[in-house]
Amino acid sequence: MGRPHSNVSSSHSWQPNPALDMPLFRQIEAYIRQKITTGEWSAGTRLPSQRTLAASMGVNRSTLVTALDNLTAAGMIEGRHGGGTYVCGSGWHSMAHAAMPNWSEAAEEGWYYPNLPEIQQINQAEFRPGIIRLGTGELAPELMPNEAFNEILQTMSSRTRTLNYIEPQGSLELREALSVHLQSSGIQASPDSILIVSGSLQALHLISVGLLPRGSAVLLEKPSYLYSIHAFQSAGLKLSGIAMDEEGLQPGLLERAIQSAKMVKSEQSSESLPLLYTIPSFHNPTGSVMSYKRRQELMSLARRSGISILEDAAYQELWLDHAPPPSLKANDQEGRVLHMGTLSKAVSPGLRLGWLVGPVPVIRRLADIKMQTDYGTSSLAQDAAALWFADGHHTSHMERLRPELRRRRDFMLELLHRYFHDIAEWATPEGGFYIWLRFTAEPLSIRKLFSACLEVDVLIHPGYLYDRLDASHIRLSYAYASQDEMERGLIVLVEVARSLIT
Repeated sequence: MGRPHSNVSSSHSWQPNPALDMPLFRQIEAYIRQKITTGEWSAGTRLPSQRTLAASMGVNRSTLVTALDNLTAAGMIEGRHGGGTYVCGSGWHSMAHAAMPNWSEAAEEGWYYPNLPEIQQINQAEFRPGIIRLGTGELAPELMPNEAFNEILQTMSSRTRTLNYIEPQGSLELREALSVHLQSSGIQASPDSILIVSGSLQALHLISVGLLPRGSAVLLEKPSYLYSIHAFQSAGLKLSGIAMDEEGLQPGLLERAIQSAKMVKSEQSSESLPLLYTIPSFHNPTGSVMSYKRRQELMSLARRSGISILEDAAYQELWLDHAPPPSLKANDQEGRVLHMGTLSKAVSPGLRLGWLVGPVPVIRRLADIKMQTDYGTSSLAQDAAALWFADGHHTSHMERLRPELRRRRDFMLELLHRYFHDIAEWATPEGGFYIWLRFTAEPLSIRKLFSACLEVDVLIHPGYLYDRLDASHIRLSYAYASQDEMERGLIVLVEVARSLIT
C-alpha cells in the first residue's frame, strides 16, 4: 500500500489578530515560519489547500497568498509539479540544518499502515464545533452513566489501592467480576482465561502479532468493521471477505474460503489455519444478527475444518427488541473461540477497557506481549470497572439504556421513511447502533456525498470503508446525535443526495 505524504491538519484553531499593529499577511507569514523553524512542520510536509487554509484562518485568499508568496521567496515552502505546497527540503533548510532528519520520509517508512484518508477526515471532523455526527459509533454523552461513575469514584477515594503496576493479565478483582458477568451470557470463563486490554483494538493488535504468522489468512464478513482499520493488514495478514445473507455468514461460501486458504497454506508450508473474525450480534456496519441455526452451522464447520474463531461481542448486550442467540463462545467446548468484549460501546469509550477470553496458554502469551507494549491497562480504570460490575451498576445501566436507544432508533426510522422512502432502502436493526442504508436511486457517488455533506457540517460513514467495492451504502448511527440533530442532519443528507442524483 502506498504511503501518503505527511500533511498539516486542516483543523487549525489559530487565526491572525486584526487588532495587532501588524498586517494580517505578516502575522500568517510569522506563524508558518515559526512552525517550520521549530521543526513542527518538517521538510516534505504538505500544507492544506489555499482555500482550506484561508477558511480556517478566517482571511481572504489573497491575504494568504501574499504570505505564502513571501515564504516561497524565502525558500521555506515550494509548489510541486502535480499540485500542492510543501515545506522545502533543501535551500535554507539544509544549510541551517546540515544533518536535519527527514521526518516526513521517516513517517512514510514505518510498517504500520496509515488510516484510510476518509477515516482520518472523520477522526478530525468529529471534534469540529457544530458538526452533526450521523455515523458515530459511540453513545451520546447524555447516555453515559455519569452519576454512577461519580459514585464509583467516591467509593474508590475511600479505598486502599495500589498505584503500582499490576499483574500481566490485569486486575484479579476485575477478572473475577468479569467471570461472574460472563456467566449471564452462558460463558464459563475463569479469571485465568481472561486478559484485560485497553479496548478491542488492542486485542486485535495483540492477536495479529502474537498468534498469527505473516501471510496468514483472516476470514471475515463482508462488509466488516475490520476493513476500516489496519491492525491485521499491517501485520502482513490477508483478509478474505465472505458474503452474508439475512441469517449471517453463508456456510457454503465460508467452507470454500477455508479450503482455498488451506491450499495456500499447504503451498507455503505454513502450520497456521485461517482465523475467522465475526461480529454475530448486531453486526458493524449492517446491524444484522446471525441466527441461532447459522451459529450452530458455523461451530460445526469450525470443528470439521479446524479453524479458530475470533468473536467480537462489542454490541451483544445492546439488544432493543429481544436478546440475540447465545454467543459462539457459550457453545464452545474445545477452546477454539476467542471472545472479545468491551465497555466502549455500552458504557464509555473513554475508559479504554476491554477483555479477551480464551485458552490459558493463549491468554498468557498475549499478556506477555501486552506487558512489552504498555505494561498494563490503567489500574485506576480497572478498579472503576471492577466496582462497575461488582456493585450492580452494569445491569441497571443497561435497563435504562435500552429504552432510550430504542426510542432513538424508532425516531431515525420514522425520519428515513419520511424523507428517503423513494431513494433508499434499509432494514430495521434489532439492536446495536447502526442502520445500513442503501441508496437505490442512480447515479449517486457516495464519495461525493461524503465530501459534500462534510462541507456543510454533516458527518456520515460511507459504505466503502467497510467494503472497498461498495458504491451504494452509508452507515447511520442513532446512538450519538440528538433528535434535533438527527432531523436537521438527515434533511441536509437527503437534499445533498438528491442534488447529486439529478
